[in-house]
Amino acid sequence: MLGRYSYHQIFRKSIIAFGTLFNNIIIKRKDSSRKEGFESLKCPIQYGPYQKYLAMIAAEPTPERQQMQISLPRMSFEIKGLHYDGSRKLVPTQLARTVPPKGSDGEGKPVQYSQYLPVPYNLDVELAIIAKNQDDGLQVLEQILPYFHPSLNVSIEVIDETHEERDIAVVLNGVGYNDDYEGDYSQRRTLIWTLNFTVKSYLFGPVDAQRDIRKITLDYRTDVVRRPAALRYSAEVESTENPPIPQDEIDPNLPDTYKVVETFEDIYSSDNDFFGLS
Repeated sequence: MLGRYSYHQIFRKSIIAFGTLFNNIIIKRKDSSRKEGFESLKCPIQYGPYQKYLAMIAAEPTPERQQMQISLPRMSFEIKGLHYDGSRKLVPTQLARTVPPKGSDGEGKPVQYSQYLPVPYNLDVELAIIAKNQDDGLQVLEQILPYFHPSLNVSIEVIDETHEERDIAVVLNGVGYNDDYEGDYSQRRTLIWTLNFTVKSYLFGPVDAQRDIRKITLDYRTDVVRRPAALRYSAEVESTENPPIPQDEIDPNLPDTYKVVETFEDIYSSDNDFFGLS
């Protein structure tokens, strides 16, 4: 069972969806030299620990580096943990079946996809807002918090083969604040707001492509002492077109092009009156 390769990039898609939520935040500052009376700045966001940007701020400029360190405010986010969510547990042995949008596997033969129900896992993600003055940080913060009470749903396509979409809940757990200013007036001040989120995602196993059923055979067996017997039931699709097309090429989406033929047979005797079949 283990060792079968499957990779749906679900964690990667969840993180991209999380970062996309915050990639269009703008702050405004008063500027009398401009016609509008203010300037607008887009707050950039990147994946990675915010300590990296604090190190860049504290680093001394060198000839190899630009004189300007980094612009503030900016945001960064990173994964802090991963754990199983038992409150969203599903039946592990139940299969979910879906039909491809075009009803074909690329060879003109109808198929359906099947896979076990997903396993719920939670991603712990930390979002940091780094600013050099209080007003910039509060502007960014007030553009985020009103949308979380305390969760926000994001729809993503989790499986490329089946094109299945799932609503991923992003839950805001808490907000922290830190002012790392210590020292004299020559030291640069940095304000840090940390928002802790939980991304409620799902993990899927491998996808199996199965052909739809074109013929079935079912045997009924009895325990009659005097005459052991069995009844066989069979059903299969037949083409109604002229000339008829092969069974494997029948399109199930066109019910007028085929019919279902059912037969009953006593496989141990030709006396079908025993079962009332004649």
